[in-house]
Amino acid sequence: MNSPISLQLFNKISFAPSSHRAVYLQLSDVILSSIKKGKLRSGQKLPGSREVAALLKINRITVARAYEELQSQGWLESFVGSGTFVSSHIIDHEPENLGGGLVPASLKKAGFVMPSQNYLDSASDHPIMELHLDDGYPDARLAPLKEFYRAYRTQLTRSGLYDKFGSYGNPAGPGYYREAIASHLNETRGLKAKADNILSVRGTLMGINLVCSALINPGDVIVSGIPGWKRAEHNFIHARARHIGIKIDEHGIIVDELREICRKQTVRMVYVTPHHHYPTTVSLRIDRRLELLRLANEYGFIIFEDDYDYDFHYKHSPLLPLASADENGMVIYCGSFGKSFSPAFRMGYLVAAENVIQHLARVRILLDRQGDHILDNAMAELLNDNTVRRYLRKSLAVYEERRDLFCGLLSAELKDKVSFAIPEGGMTVWTEFDPSINLEELAKKAFRKGLYISDGKAHQYPDYKTNGVRLGFASSSKEELIKSVEILKGLEY
Repeated sequence: MNSPISLQLFNKISFAPSSHRAVYLQLSDVILSSIKKGKLRSGQKLPGSREVAALLKINRITVARAYEELQSQGWLESFVGSGTFVSSHIIDHEPENLGGGLVPASLKKAGFVMPSQNYLDSASDHPIMELHLDDGYPDARLAPLKEFYRAYRTQLTRSGLYDKFGSYGNPAGPGYYREAIASHLNETRGLKAKADNILSVRGTLMGINLVCSALINPGDVIVSGIPGWKRAEHNFIHARARHIGIKIDEHGIIVDELREICRKQTVRMVYVTPHHHYPTTVSLRIDRRLELLRLANEYGFIIFEDDYDYDFHYKHSPLLPLASADENGMVIYCGSFGKSFSPAFRMGYLVAAENVIQHLARVRILLDRQGDHILDNAMAELLNDNTVRRYLRKSLAVYEERRDLFCGLLSAELKDKVSFAIPEGGMTVWTEFDPSINLEELAKKAFRKGLYISDGKAHQYPDYKTNGVRLGFASSSKEELIKSVEILKGLEY
């Protein structure tokens, strides 16, 4: 005889006609939830399919399919002539111990212990606001999205589909993309790279993480400038390396301090952003560049050159990358289209000696078999037909106008509150506020007015304090920049 309790449970079931989930699956979901919550117990008999169908006004076959679905998963068991029962192999739980609500507790919190790593807590994204003086992002409204769409579509319709879709490719990236990147870098940055010197990555962070995984051992010393890019530093920590920070002045990292460190201990890698130091935007002076290369040759450390915004320089032709003057294979050069097109474009590259690329590709395959070859080849099309060159020329002129307008507004409207140097390139202004101004409170006030700015926490260190933030101008139109500065001017300080 069927339990009146289980029949009562079925009486409360309702279905969502608008749901994309079949009715029999909705019914099986409810039965399964009742079992997990202890409302249906191990060995308890369920009402017959005919009885449930009449009660719920659905087809008997629908009920039978729901029962069969749960039988196949092991939650129910059926015996000819006896009926359908909750599996006797299920251990009963008290309902009050399983929690309620629509979302199971298991989807909110794991039952196992995870290591506590404070450096991962800073990974939250800033809110999307109509007005924003961000970290220095490009304006996606200027990006050649239509051209990219056409190039991507072409990759899906051309011949040779087996090569693209039917098998795995080179983990270093497709040859077409690597050749296009090598040619582009040779022409624009003075490199002498070939396809075998290129590895495709999904942005700069992946490049840093891959190098740390493949070339850094626990306890290795990594040196970088302070203040610096916390995301890179967190990769060093995650690799269990020992991170040492050296000072930054108006000419970049102080290489003399690096020399003293090298004399006392073995340095495995030096991370630099020489074109425009992050976050201060200063350029590494030529004599320091040459000395950094000399020290790398003398002491055998890797130089990881993060050239995140080389394409945007306004005053004069930019200094060529360290990699262009590297004669001994000491530099790993990294670039990304995220800073040229949009942060949503997770496309970049590492450039290094052939044996380094081969080694990194072998390690990369453990995490990401090969990346997105279709996406890479679409970008290669834009490089080869000069779309990228035309876009960069156009956006460079636009960003220079925005820089000049923004710096003029800061000088005119906030001259008593901020100090800054007009950047020679890049997409942001390193801005130091008066020490009496609380940047965290200022950011909150601006947010309430519809403007996003950083609260400056990302640039604070135990032994380094600054009241500075990066105010990005490139992703905002002239009108948006004017409104943003008006908001900053109108805040209570």
